[in-house]
Parts: sequence; structure tokens; C-alpha cells
Amino acid sequence: MMKINDQRLLANIARYAEIGKVGEIGVERIALSDEDKLARDLLKEQMLHLGLEVHIDQLGNMFGMRKGKKDLPAVAFGSHLDTVYAGGRYDGALGVLAGLELIQSLNDANTETDRPLVLVNFTNEEGVRFAPDMMGSHVYSGQAKLEDILNSVAYDNPDDTVRSRLKAIGYNGEMKLGSIPFDSFLELHIEQGPVLEKESVDIGVVEMVQGIHWTRYAIEGEANHAGTTPNIYRKDAGYASAKIIDYIGDYSRKQANPVLTTVGAIAYEPNTINIIPKKATFSLDLRSPDDEALSQAQTEIDAYINDIVTTAELTLNKEVLVRFKPVHFPADMVELVQTASENLGLSSKQMPSGAGHDAQMMSACCSSTMIFVPSVRGISHNIEEYTKDEDVVNGANVLFNAVLSRVYATN
Repeated sequence: MMKINDQRLLANIARYAEIGKVGEIGVERIALSDEDKLARDLLKEQMLHLGLEVHIDQLGNMFGMRKGKKDLPAVAFGSHLDTVYAGGRYDGALGVLAGLELIQSLNDANTETDRPLVLVNFTNEEGVRFAPDMMGSHVYSGQAKLEDILNSVAYDNPDDTVRSRLKAIGYNGEMKLGSIPFDSFLELHIEQGPVLEKESVDIGVVEMVQGIHWTRYAIEGEANHAGTTPNIYRKDAGYASAKIIDYIGDYSRKQANPVLTTVGAIAYEPNTINIIPKKATFSLDLRSPDDEALSQAQTEIDAYINDIVTTAELTLNKEVLVRFKPVHFPADMVELVQTASENLGLSSKQMPSGAGHDAQMMSACCSSTMIFVPSVRGISHNIEEYTKDEDVVNGANVLFNAVLSRVYATN
């Protein structure tokens, strides 16, 4: 079994964590920001130093290609360098930097592969400023139209679009999406949950990614004085939203319910202590490995919202942001990860992913799978996100050997 240079990988992770550093170990590197540009520039420099052909496509996705001995579709691997607000150093970056180390270790050993290898950094996986999340892989895999995505407007600034920000940071590439044929795609990622640590398991062998629905609702009523307006005359968007959010929270707490429900963002207008809210805007995040249950939850919650709004004589605007079905990874790809873990003497567990990932999108255009490593206390999307060095190295070595098992295939 081949192994990566563990100290070099850990040092490189620490180096990238300085770009957008927050607190002691946190990172904030929002997609298409100046910090994202700095990380991209460093990755490009490192890929060129390793002798890779560097390509940037029309959505800013970055590809570093190491040629193979045969003209075959490439084995690809990677993830993303962008983070959420006040996020961590591992979410996304681990998959990219482990892939970079994989290539450097092959170079050190003067090892050639039959298939080409491609390291990928996808644009805007997190989706915290521009929708949808998993943007780069979503379009690359042919599931969204490039022009629609380029015109996506920033949540916090109507003057910023994906197109304008790509141009601003110099990553509005010319290569058409999908120009590089992929045989397969593998993504190393932290679990972002507590299961592996709680069960003392080294490697998560990811079988599937659960489906996701994101929706934004805006309820409109009428602003009025909080002290002089009797309840029967109120058109209170805030009160209506509170009843709805309570229903949404209770929905996922029903016994044996396979759907998780979250309201993660809410805003009132005018947001003043002594004024009845005229508008309440809130998000809905639904997730489930069961597509039928996911659709049923969306239908039932929408029906409840409509009933509340109609009864209270309010108005409703619904914006569909994301609709992703559950994705099951091919058995042979899952087996690659399982076998690599066993050969390295690491314990493993087959499991689903609760979060969305680029591999989920890439499964629409090539055989894909994922590798999880433990997250300390299950914390992620937080500046306290942490994965132990030994787990980082274990995951990188599993990725390395799973990729090597794939690159010598000739069909």
C-alpha cells in the first residue's frame, strides 16, 4: 500500500487555514470573495509546480490534470476551498489538499498511471452567498444551465452576481463545462457529524447522500402599533411565522419520521420592538434519504403554511431554492473505499451522508463515491470544527489507494 507524506499534508492544511483565518483554528473563505481568490491562486501555483495542466472552466471550477499512459477518461478527486461564514479549515479544503498531496506523492515515487488524474476545486459548494449550493458540480454534471447560474444574485448585494464576482477575482475561465471526460470522482470529506467518533470508527464508507429541499417563504401582513391594535384587527406576519416554525420543528420530531426539518434563517420587517411585523421571511431545510417522505413533508408543510396565511388574511411568496433527490453511489465505488480501508488496517462503517456534497452532483455524470473521517464532537460549519491529524492522514491514505485501484482499470 502506498502512503502520502503526512507532515507535508498537515503543513499545507495549516497554510491554507491562514487564508481567511477566524479565531484560533476557524476559517471564513466565502465563495468568489477576495479570500477565495487567494486560496485559488495558491492552489493554481501548487498545481503548476507539480507539473499539472491547469484549466479553469466557465464557472470558475479549477482542474489540475496529470496525464496518464493511456488516452482514457480521467479519475478525478477533490472538493472545494470555499467555506461558510465563520467556518472551519477542513470542510472542503481537506478533499482538495489531500488530492494535491496524492499527486505530489506519486511524483515523488516517479509513478505513472494508466488513466489521467484530475484534481478538482469546485466553485461555491457551500451556497451561503449564491444559490444553489454545490454550484460548480451542479452545472458541471449537466443538472443546471450555465447562464442561469452565472446570473445568480448574491443574497446580500443585488449588484453582485456569480458572473461579476468570477470576473472580479479573475476566475471567469473559458473552458466549456464537461470538457474533460471523467471515469470517476472520489471525494474525501470530514463527516460533519458525531457517528464515527462516537463509535470509534476510522473511516466512513459513504453509500449515499440524502435528498435536500431548500425553500424560502415571505409572509406579508401590515405594520401597526403594538399597543393600540387589538388582536382581532392585526395582520401579524410575525405571529403567523412563529406558528409555522413551531409546526415545522414538531414535524421532524414525530416518531420514526425519516425527515429532518430546519428553519435556519428568519427576518422580520421592520424588526422593531413596538411595531407589529409587516413581513416575515424564513427558510426551510428538509433532508431525508427517502425521496417519497421528503416530497410528502414538503407537501404537508406547504399546505399548513397556506392554511395559516389564508386564515390570517396574509399574503405568501414561496421561492424554491434547491430540490436534490437522494443519491446512491455505485457498489463498485463503495467497495473501492471499503477495500482500501481494510488493506490499511483501518476500521470502517458504511453510512449515508446527511450533508450535500459535490460527489452527489458528480454521480449524475460519472461513477462517484465519498470517504468520511471523524469530526471531533461532530462539530462543523463552526470555527471549532476539528479533525485529529491521524484521522486526516488516514483519510488521505484511503483516498490515495482507492484512486490507485481505479487508475489502472482499462475499460
